[in-house]
Amino acid sequence: MTSFGSVLLTVLTAAVAIVAVFAAAFGWAKVAGKHAVVDTLWGPGFAVVALVAALVGDGSGWRRLLLVVVVGVWGMRLGVHIFLRARGAGEDPRYTEIQARAAGNPDLHMVRRVYLLQALVMLVVSLPVTVGANSTGGGGPVAVLVVVGLVLWVVGMVFETVGDLQLTRFRGDPSTRGTVLDTGLWRYTRHPNYFGDFCVWWGVFALALGSPWVLLTVVGPVLMSRLLTRTTGKELMERHLSGRKGYAEYVARTSGFLPLPPGSRPARQS
Repeated sequence: MTSFGSVLLTVLTAAVAIVAVFAAAFGWAKVAGKHAVVDTLWGPGFAVVALVAALVGDGSGWRRLLLVVVVGVWGMRLGVHIFLRARGAGEDPRYTEIQARAAGNPDLHMVRRVYLLQALVMLVVSLPVTVGANSTGGGGPVAVLVVVGLVLWVVGMVFETVGDLQLTRFRGDPSTRGTVLDTGLWRYTRHPNYFGDFCVWWGVFALALGSPWVLLTVVGPVLMSRLLTRTTGKELMERHLSGRKGYAEYVARTSGFLPLPPGSRPARQS
């Protein structure tokens, strides 16, 4: 039976680890001269949380190990991808805009608006991991959830990894400059990488389900889904691309999030 004390200890320890991750990110940003480096540590930060939860939690050993593996593989792949994508680039325009609105000390402004905010989001999104590391439940229903969780995770990793690779190749081809990527997975959804993230975190939630406590952590994948489909994800990216030649036609025939056949009625409505 999962105890409240063990859950609280794991969550608090994870919170300390998250603060350490973002403190390191801020130090790196000061050395690099750009706050965009915080994005590189976003995925690895979750891997650190999963490892800490596995070491502190007192749940089933197989579940703690499984959560470390799935979150670690997802997080480290994302970190490497963002690092390679941003290597040699300047500051992200988003962070330039945030810093320009600083009324006082720009460093304190960035800490409040970027680092602390992302740390809080990471803590909430990772709740299935930290609470799940204390789950001891097993049996038939749990086995079904493990299968569902792994299927979702695999689907998510495929969409995210393949989608990112296709986008990297597209951006690296001078002949495609100024055009819209509408082949491969991008033919079925305008955001295969975001859809992949969505599947991964709902898969993690399913894998963590081993006690009633974990049901309360549904706020984690719900928040991640909100970020991916609104605010910092799909919505922000589409505003950025809206003026590109051919993008309106691409939107009209391609699903906004869930993979669907091109030109299908639900695709045009999404």
